[in-house]
Amino acid sequence: MKIKDFKLECYFGLYEFTAPYLLTQSDCESMRTEELLAMEPGAQEGYLKQWLGYTETWGDPDLRRAIAGLYQSMSAENVLVFHGAQEAIFGYMNVMLDPGDHMIAMYPNYQSAYEVANSVPGCELSKWYVRDDGEKWVVDFDELESLIRPNTKLLAVNSPNNPTGYTFTNAEIEKLCEICRRHDIYLFSDEVYKGLEMDGEKRDWMADHYDKCVSLGVMSKAYGLAGLRVGWLVSRDTALLDKVVKFKHYMSICCSAPSEYLSKVALKHGDALLKRNTDLIRENIKIADKFFEKYDYLFEKKPISCGPVAFHKLLIDMPVKEFCQMAVDKKGVLLLPADIYDMDGQYFRMGYGRKGVPEALEKFEEFLIENGFTR
Repeated sequence: MKIKDFKLECYFGLYEFTAPYLLTQSDCESMRTEELLAMEPGAQEGYLKQWLGYTETWGDPDLRRAIAGLYQSMSAENVLVFHGAQEAIFGYMNVMLDPGDHMIAMYPNYQSAYEVANSVPGCELSKWYVRDDGEKWVVDFDELESLIRPNTKLLAVNSPNNPTGYTFTNAEIEKLCEICRRHDIYLFSDEVYKGLEMDGEKRDWMADHYDKCVSLGVMSKAYGLAGLRVGWLVSRDTALLDKVVKFKHYMSICCSAPSEYLSKVALKHGDALLKRNTDLIRENIKIADKFFEKYDYLFEKKPISCGPVAFHKLLIDMPVKEFCQMAVDKKGVLLLPADIYDMDGQYFRMGYGRKGVPEALEKFEEFLIENGFTR
């Protein structure tokens, strides 16, 4: 199998653990193991007694039941647990796509959601773009329908979207599922930021609306527990999950027993973790909004209604890639330029989910002042 380099991970490999001011991270604030265990009486003792043998390939039964409980119409048999979301995406796409298939991917998107299609000989890919209307990011469902062909097998979406922050409403989720149902298309729905709604509308999981939909979830993003490396696929199509689990036999085989234990503890207190991170995002947005109001001649701020990321626009006549490189080289402030997503335009990703955002914004402002970008 030949597959292109994962541009985002290559970029982060250079800077994520060396740049002191991370202003582009897409996950939420994490915590220490002891903090998580303290949320559940008796959890610390249970964790220390955790057996360190192999776990079930499908995932710990209690964990699968806990994940199923997040959905309206699922049981444990509808859940397949993975070693993170990346493994889930890679396994599903390899099982699903064959030569001669056509796939549509919401774009921009997490690279593995569409790159596997590019690696399958004779498999064709079309991009359904999230577009800038001058004020916010939007999608066009008529454009989506125009991309559908007789051999279209799969549509991959990501909502809340990384990097734009665009999020389908529940009415749009219904519309999306109806389009897929009418054309008999499988739907892969990356919903790793679900639960971080800030606009008053709690989104449904798409798999609850359509039998041929697979929903992707993970402990890393909305819950802020990336170190656990636990993700999942949920679908009513258990025959498809049976095929995917056989591909998993060639990857991790099973997940980490301590990680599954900690994930069970976290999901017992999932609402508290989501509220903690949503509140943090709200506070960071307030601080960042003041920053962008002050420098509205440098940046065009894009609003977000859900999730921890936004895709803002640089207004000056300097390539955004060069601007971001200058920020990390001169001040240690890490931003993510649009070319990482192979996108045109002066956009850069900013993350709102971590406690270090206020300090990073201060350093970003110092960078602007010290390098002559301010009036």
